[in-house]
Amino acid sequence: MQSQMANVNIDDAILVERCRKGDSNAMERLVLRYQNRIYNVILKICANTDDAAELTQETFVKVIESIEKFEGRSSFYTWAFRIAVNLTLNYCKRNVKLGFRSLDADESSHDSSDKKQLREFLSDESSPDPAAVAQNKELCDIAIRALMKLDDPQRAVVILRDVEGMSYAQIAEVLDVELGTVRSRLSRARSNLREILEAILQ
Repeated sequence: MQSQMANVNIDDAILVERCRKGDSNAMERLVLRYQNRIYNVILKICANTDDAAELTQETFVKVIESIEKFEGRSSFYTWAFRIAVNLTLNYCKRNVKLGFRSLDADESSHDSSDKKQLREFLSDESSPDPAAVAQNKELCDIAIRALMKLDDPQRAVVILRDVEGMSYAQIAEVLDVELGTVRSRLSRARSNLREILEAILQ
């Protein structure tokens, strides 16, 4: 796995170098490689498909405009995600318009196994498995609506860690914060999520 990741990083570095020389095909390959992942992360932060599409496009416009400034101290992937997350968080600050129906709705329809899955998903002690929750669409919807009730920085760190699967170090790079801040913010975010879901999990 590590060797595969290394190959991806080397390939990215080569493509970036070609981009700097004016190779539009190289930039197109980078866009195609990461646009879906970046769109999905943006969508989970801003919760609007049209906004996510626009922000994804804006991200890659900024990537193209800033490629000469990319120094390679982090991977291209991490650098592009930093641009995407920063754009999205700034957008969310300017446009607070999230409206979700009450999480108390249909509370009685969730059995003990559903509740257990949600508890495990939000557990600090174990590594959450978003795929397990995602298999149950209703649970996934509940988890996402709860996630949207977090403030933007907390929501971002949960998405990067538990959905995108980034390491703490990668998240620190993307959000441009200290490693300890990532850990404490993630812990607070999960605690807040548990409180939001308290009625459902009782």
